[in-house]
Amino acid sequence: MSNEFTEENIITISGLNKTYQSGNKKAVHALKDINLNIPYGSIFGLLGPNGAGKSTLINILGGLTIKSSGKVSIAGYDLDKDSRNARGSIGVVPQELNMDPFFTPRQSLEMISGLYGVPKKQRITSDILKAVGLLDKADVSSRKLSGGMQRRLLVAKAMVHEPAILVLDEPTAGVDITLRKQLWDYVYEINQKFKTTILLTTHYLEEAEEMCDRIAIINHGKVIANESKKSILKMVDAKSLEVTFAEPLKKIPEALQKFKVEQLNHQQTLVITYGQKTATAGEIITLLQNEKAVITEISTREADLEQVFLDLTK
Repeated sequence: MSNEFTEENIITISGLNKTYQSGNKKAVHALKDINLNIPYGSIFGLLGPNGAGKSTLINILGGLTIKSSGKVSIAGYDLDKDSRNARGSIGVVPQELNMDPFFTPRQSLEMISGLYGVPKKQRITSDILKAVGLLDKADVSSRKLSGGMQRRLLVAKAMVHEPAILVLDEPTAGVDITLRKQLWDYVYEINQKFKTTILLTTHYLEEAEEMCDRIAIINHGKVIANESKKSILKMVDAKSLEVTFAEPLKKIPEALQKFKVEQLNHQQTLVITYGQKTATAGEIITLLQNEKAVITEISTREADLEQVFLDLTK
């Protein structure tokens, strides 16, 4: 594992473009002047709608797609000048399932370890299979694995050479909650223990919100946000106050008309969304108390990553 890298950013991307041209058809600009720095040792989330350009960017990093222009540096290696070492610093878990149907999981990992030049004494095949919950299936034909198991085997295959950067492209699609947690516990462990940088794309936004240190959002081939998780969650000026009353309200108080109000439990509970720059929870509670309604429970909710994502990509 190339964990001797000490630069602030383990991946540096500047002016990156990718254009697909097919015959006389109109050119498709999948990536447009992407500038992105991924800090060494971070868990970095790359989010965006389907077709935004996430997979194209990952394929360029992994050497599967040739960029049209721009510069990419991976673990200190220029992708153009030293592509072998640049690509060797990354382990990619692809979005698509691709199996070796006649190999067992153990055989697959051993074969890929050999392709990466990992000496037999340094291979950690059993440890990886245990981490992804496949040790009991180590010697079973891969074609007999369930879809979730095949997904976990992809993760295992990307880890055989203990890369400095682990790219996870929708790694938990089709994986149940228990195994998803086990997988993330292991990913978090290698991130903390070895300072392995994790680059994650996922449609489970709560997963990204929980795991990532920094998040970039890409849309229509452009980076539209790139902030620390704390900063990006502040980009939407919205907060919710959930108020439950002793009895259902006959009508929503006129004083709340300026807020977005969701009615639950036949108007016994109201969820009031307000801008933090225009009101406070205390002011809203005072308005409700003036209506002589008996409040039994109050809770507040901050804007989450899903709200930010939808607001930026709508």
